[in-house]
Amino acid sequence: MAGIMVVGTASSAGKSLTAAALCRIFNNNGLRVIPFKAQNMSLNSYVTMEGLEMGRAQVLQAQAGRIEPSALMNPILLKPTSDRKSQVIIKGKPYMNMDAVEYYEFKPQLKAMIKEIYNELQAKCDVMVLEGAGSPAEINLKDDDLVNMGMAEMADVPVLLVADIDRGGVFASIYGTIMLLEEHERKRIKGIIINKFRGDKSILQGGLDKIEELTGIPVVGVIPFMNIKLDEEDGATHFNCTKGGDIDICVIKTPRISNFTDFDAFRFDEDVNVRYITSPEEVGYADMIVIPGSKNTIEDLRWLKRAGFEEVIKKFKGTVFGICGGYQMLGREIIDEEGWEVNKGEVERGLGIFNTITVFKGEKITTNVEGTALGHKIYGYEIHSGKTFNNENPFVKINTKQGEMVDYTDGEHVGDKYFGTYIHGIFDSNEFREFILNRIRRSKNLEEKKSVDLRERREEELEKLAEIYKDNLDMDYIYKLIGRD
Repeated sequence: MAGIMVVGTASSAGKSLTAAALCRIFNNNGLRVIPFKAQNMSLNSYVTMEGLEMGRAQVLQAQAGRIEPSALMNPILLKPTSDRKSQVIIKGKPYMNMDAVEYYEFKPQLKAMIKEIYNELQAKCDVMVLEGAGSPAEINLKDDDLVNMGMAEMADVPVLLVADIDRGGVFASIYGTIMLLEEHERKRIKGIIINKFRGDKSILQGGLDKIEELTGIPVVGVIPFMNIKLDEEDGATHFNCTKGGDIDICVIKTPRISNFTDFDAFRFDEDVNVRYITSPEEVGYADMIVIPGSKNTIEDLRWLKRAGFEEVIKKFKGTVFGICGGYQMLGREIIDEEGWEVNKGEVERGLGIFNTITVFKGEKITTNVEGTALGHKIYGYEIHSGKTFNNENPFVKINTKQGEMVDYTDGEHVGDKYFGTYIHGIFDSNEFREFILNRIRRSKNLEEKKSVDLRERREEELEKLAEIYKDNLDMDYIYKLIGRD
């Protein structure tokens, strides 16, 4: 069994997509491949078919390898709940909330578990593709490292270092990263990949030669800047407009926004613009306002009211859509019965659009679902704390949960203006996305359009990604690294 690891000079250098590209390239060559990231920190998570939670980067990599995502591919997921604490999720299930000191004292206990899981997965495939986190040269975090060079050593795999040239300072970041490593760690790095290059590669040659001379490590690829429509790298999404378009959607960027990949689907609708906003003044002439998911719903609800969004939402003439925490905020009140976010038993007034009451009590709900919304097919997943009651006008009918037949309803709506649902990824469903967008198009006297099937387009984008990497990487060298000459 073989493996290879991808680390980066910094967050968003391109580790996740590089690992995804390798997964698809290896799989296209007939190899059984499994992705692995020992520890991930992200508020963008996914629910597997077993109802377990994992980081979305490894989901994309599993899809690239044409296998079903498993929480074992990301055994530790940290979801920040505040500036000081994170929810620690182990093997897909919430464990407890910890601050940084508590977690680093706890972390050594996780090594044996990670090694066991890695060996279990490795026995099922031809090659493991591992991803690091942040930078391997975070010298203040190197003790008991579980995810970068420490993981590479546990797995005994060669390492590729990815650097982002688009940010500037690429050669300094490569050299600095390598020089801050221990000698035995430097020896494990077998190749350098320069990512997001714009222009003629020949103008880089002098720099490539010099960095190879200084480090003794070959540059195995220069990847051009790409327009690939795949999930953003965890924690690195830039909340900007996606493009110009006739339809304008505002997503309120709350302080604890989570699962903002819910809106990536709109990138495939060419006449749709998505903006992330933080003040009511930015709403302008938007067609739809979205209140997204939140890792701290009550805190974000309070922020929403202080910022002045309540009045704007109530007077807004377009569509308002709340997802998960956003759905809870649109209700009459939220009761924190068990003190999950605020004081035990504390009640927070909602925006009052729906007559619903949400109670924070019991276990976290994580499940995959399929069904219909106003008669249109949907699929997605629930990942939330609390339950919502007093649903007078649910608009989603769930008929499949975790692959089994069920029959229950979800969400709430008021006329054709206000909608709320627990289902993340509902806009990935092309039938429902098309329905919502065509309602807006008709109201603006625009031509109705078909929305693409996101699953099919993701496959196309993954193939495109793999071709770009295959054309710009020394794959013969990389195959030698994994023992596949």
